[in-house]
Amino acid sequence: MEPIEINAGSWYLRALRADERIDDRPALADGGITDPDYVARRNAEWADETHFSWAVCIPTTAELIAEIGVQPTGDGTALVTGWARSGYEAALADGLESVRRFTAGALGLQPVDAS
Repeated sequence: MEPIEINAGSWYLRALRADERIDDRPALADGGITDPDYVARRNAEWADETHFSWAVCIPTTAELIAEIGVQPTGDGTALVTGWARSGYEAALADGLESVRRFTAGALGLQPVDAS
């Protein structure tokens, strides 16, 4: 599956990127994610449908402020996780709501929040 963009009200959700136009790796490092292959792995997981991830972004700058992931579990449910950079917890909450709707409606899976 190709990555799907989602409009979450005040926030824009898109696939993670590390290219000449947008590089999410510095923002990911703020969240403790420093693996240089992280973005490539997340994009490959979209292709094989084992994990779906979104960068929650400020629409005017495309800056990553949170990340949301959905991992199908094989039993009709999907584990939904997320983290936000400091000060952007509201953006994460809004994004999670939209991703849960996408998970149920587009993927046909029951979203289950990580504890």
